[in-house]
Amino acid sequence: MSKTSTHEKFSTDYKQTNLGPLPNTWEAVLLGDLFVFKNGLNKAKRFFGSGTPIVNYMDVFKRPGLRPSDLSGRVNLTPEEIRNFKVQKGDVFFTRTSETVEDIGVASVMLYEPHDTVFSGFVLRARSRDRRLNDHYKQYCFAHKVVRSQIISNATYTTRALTNGRMLSTVWIAVPPIPEQHAIAEALSDVDRLINALDALIAKKQAIKQATMQQLLTGRTRLPGFRGEWETKRVSEFGDIITGATPSTKVNAFWDGPYPWITPTDITSERDMSVSERMITQEGLNAIRTLPPNTVLVTCIASIGKNAILRTTGSCNQQINAVTPRDAHSVEFLYYLFEFNSDFLLANAGITATNIVSKSAFSNLVFKVPLLDEQIAIAAVLSDMDAEIAALEQRRDKTRAIKQGVMQQLLTGRVRLSESRIIADDTD
Repeated sequence: MSKTSTHEKFSTDYKQTNLGPLPNTWEAVLLGDLFVFKNGLNKAKRFFGSGTPIVNYMDVFKRPGLRPSDLSGRVNLTPEEIRNFKVQKGDVFFTRTSETVEDIGVASVMLYEPHDTVFSGFVLRARSRDRRLNDHYKQYCFAHKVVRSQIISNATYTTRALTNGRMLSTVWIAVPPIPEQHAIAEALSDVDRLINALDALIAKKQAIKQATMQQLLTGRTRLPGFRGEWETKRVSEFGDIITGATPSTKVNAFWDGPYPWITPTDITSERDMSVSERMITQEGLNAIRTLPPNTVLVTCIASIGKNAILRTTGSCNQQINAVTPRDAHSVEFLYYLFEFNSDFLLANAGITATNIVSKSAFSNLVFKVPLLDEQIAIAAVLSDMDAEIAALEQRRDKTRAIKQGVMQQLLTGRVRLSESRIIADDTD
């Protein structure tokens, strides 16, 4: 790869195109003029599991740039099938079908030359007709909201959303000069590297927290100043247990009030909760059971073991067992105890049409717990870890949001990179 020392200058003047205003050195180009599209390989299930690497739907959906090492799928093929569906460096793949239109036409580019690799029938391959697009620029240019809106609006939907090569061929994208493509890709790659580093740090902190829970919540490691045996108790001894309920949806007076009504869908990674997707009134609370502040919520049907702490007066539905701790028990400690033992809860589920941990079964589960002071100390350690992880997640999410904003500006030429970022590369 040879590089020149000459920086390509570009004008700040704009022109009108099918994509709206673009810099006058840029072009609006149809995907059909840039790529030849091909449907992927379809094979019976018995052929999968070993053999040739294959680009699958989730490979494309999860990452905008692919490396051969990213591919875990394998399929047994004939040499002719490998030739017919072979993947090359620079090939772009689009998700072809999904339950929702938002998930079709998501793109990913193969960044390195793979060896004897093919692609699935659930994706479309777009092979470049010429060298007008830099491979690294391909990681980003199809994610612009203007491009995504065209792909979605051109899709069909019957039982599933669908796109194809003919539909994608009618989509317009912005094509800057190659040096500027390279600079845009480099700038966005810098942000991606920061996001990936934050993801790795978050994963490391979560692993450390899990190991700490393993030690502290089993008594294998004691915090300084604590000794003595832990006591074996049933959940019923922790506090009052209430299984939630649903106010009648036919009574408008029960709904759209100031009190949370928590369902399993509301419970995510956040520990503390004070709002829900659907809120209820005082009349709605009176129709079921009121939960006081500082109640632990544990899902008991289907998605068993999700938990949270309700920090305000509210309620929950019948898929949740709620524990209002008595004085000798820390609500935060119980939250972490249930979080750590989610697999144990699932193992004690009864199986009917779906997994369920009844109120009776839940009440009789047995755990070893320390005295209140040690519970509080353990919860404080784990709370500090959660706070550190939450701060990192907030920083990562903010960086992702900034990247989206910057990407939308760079891919339309509304924001131009300084000339020092432009690298003329006569091989791209």
